[in-house]
Amino acid sequence: MKAFIQDCIEANKQIYEYINTHISSTDLENTGKLGFGGDKSLIIDLKAETIFINYLSKYGTIYSEESGYTNSKSKKRIIIDPIDGSDNLASNLPYYGTSVALEIDKKVIAAVICNLATGILTYKTKELEITKIDLRTMQKIDSLDIQDEKVAVFERAYKNPKLCQKLFDNSIKYRSLGAIALTLCDARNYSFVLFYGSLREFDIAAGIFMCEGLNVYRGDEFLIVAKNIYNFNLIKDTINKL
Repeated sequence: MKAFIQDCIEANKQIYEYINTHISSTDLENTGKLGFGGDKSLIIDLKAETIFINYLSKYGTIYSEESGYTNSKSKKRIIIDPIDGSDNLASNLPYYGTSVALEIDKKVIAAVICNLATGILTYKTKELEITKIDLRTMQKIDSLDIQDEKVAVFERAYKNPKLCQKLFDNSIKYRSLGAIALTLCDARNYSFVLFYGSLREFDIAAGIFMCEGLNVYRGDEFLIVAKNIYNFNLIKDTINKL
């Protein structure tokens, strides 16, 4: 497991350094093709995917948002979103990253999520609690324990105006940030996280693993995560009344 985490760190470090020192406008262009997950692929998506494949294919089957299965199937799967929030990256909006989950026999046992805008990488395994490091210094950093959450995050809010209106009617403050893996990674910092839309493994596998110990509801179209049970039930009831 230690070797897997280290290779994830090295892959993310390479992607982080490329984006911050060598990225060009060409990297942000569409390839003209849809990725396996259904979104348009940018050139940078494929470059990041290649880096992950080079580092991680030895650990099992790569299952990527961009290319689907990229090698022979085994009981071990590495589920990756090479660039989470690539539209943010292409818009110079500093909220984008990467997501990796290691799954054995359909159970995630390790996850690595990196915020490429800040250089903060987070990992967790079956044996290890959430750990954060700064890719610029390779030093571990302490996580803030936020007790008084100020805002929630509603990803893909634009797809559900009725629910947006309900949240407004209840004076619930939220943001829509555009990178679900990053958002789930820090779900403890928010009053709740709400995701609306198709729940693809690439988007949520690593993030859900990071949410161990929180209240989680996963339906056909909604994902709700909250530390506080009152907030969790409030949002769940609001959705059920739509």
